[in-house]
Amino acid sequence: MLKGVSMKISPILLVSLVLLSGCSTSYQSNGLTGGYSETQLDENVFKVAFNGNGYTGREQVADFTLLRSAELTMQSGYKYFVIVNAKSYTSNSTYTTPKTATTNVNANTYGTANAYGTVTTKVSGGQTYNISKPSSSNTIVCFKEKPITGFSYNAEFIFKNISTKYDISE
Repeated sequence: MLKGVSMKISPILLVSLVLLSGCSTSYQSNGLTGGYSETQLDENVFKVAFNGNGYTGREQVADFTLLRSAELTMQSGYKYFVIVNAKSYTSNSTYTTPKTATTNVNANTYGTANAYGTVTTKVSGGQTYNISKPSSSNTIVCFKEKPITGFSYNAEFIFKNISTKYDISE
């Protein structure tokens, strides 16, 4: 870094860098580009959520919510979980790049008061991008033994298969 030069990053530049990075949200704890989060509601009840960014598909968000549900189940000492409430939604926004104008002048003079030439102005920017960010949440109840009634997920099986699908190492 140059001595005496301070570096400031404007919020617009930061948003532009994130938008231009072009990567979907990875399986991670919630951060700037999204990720999972959870809230414990009871001893064996959790709300698990996953937020994607503009490059993350709805299927991946649903898979990562299920993956985190399985992982949390195992980390809490349980083997099975039941989804008692599931929601998915998408937030939509737009971003318009700033417009810039560049003017070029080509002038020739003859005599003392006469000039001729051309002037061209080029305007760039002003593109609007639509951004859709999918999110998903599950409220899960965890069990040590497979529940006799209803449908339940085997946490280890789900974790192994979704981790393999997305090449996520443990």
